[in-house]
Amino acid sequence: TNWDGMGFMRWPLALCLIIGIIVIIWKFFSLMAKAASTRKVLRDVDELLANQRIDEALELTRESTSPGANILYAGLERHEEGTERVMKAIENQGLIELSKLEKGLVVLATLTNVGPLLGFLGTVIGMIIAFQSIEAAGEVEATLVAGGIKVALFTTAAGLTIAIPMSIFH
Repeated sequence: TNWDGMGFMRWPLALCLIIGIIVIIWKFFSLMAKAASTRKVLRDVDELLANQRIDEALELTRESTSPGANILYAGLERHEEGTERVMKAIENQGLIELSKLEKGLVVLATLTNVGPLLGFLGTVIGMIIAFQSIEAAGEVEATLVAGGIKVALFTTAAGLTIAIPMSIFH
């Protein structure tokens, strides 16, 4: 099978795949939950501000853990200090929230780079196996080098198959 055809390189490649899938699923559900809570807070705060209930909007955003609420709180907290101070507070909090949202993406970026490298390492190992077979036999026959070339091609394909989706999800 293709799995067996990759030799021992299948284990590091499988580990990369498993870690990547876990991070993708975790980030997907995490971002969906944060988006839903942010939408709710924005809707509620918009209604409160439309009715000039700033203190209640401030309290609502202080109690919420959504990124949007944290950004709104930073601005509402400084609502009496002028537009420039409000904008600066919102920008600063926005950068902090963005860095929190990007948590875990470094893992996907790393896997995007490591996957092909492991595949290419498998290619080199497969070619070494092929040349060792030629050396041991003293002559070149297709059946002698086929095993090594098979390892080389399977591991390269696996590395790229891991890296491409990781790159897309990143």
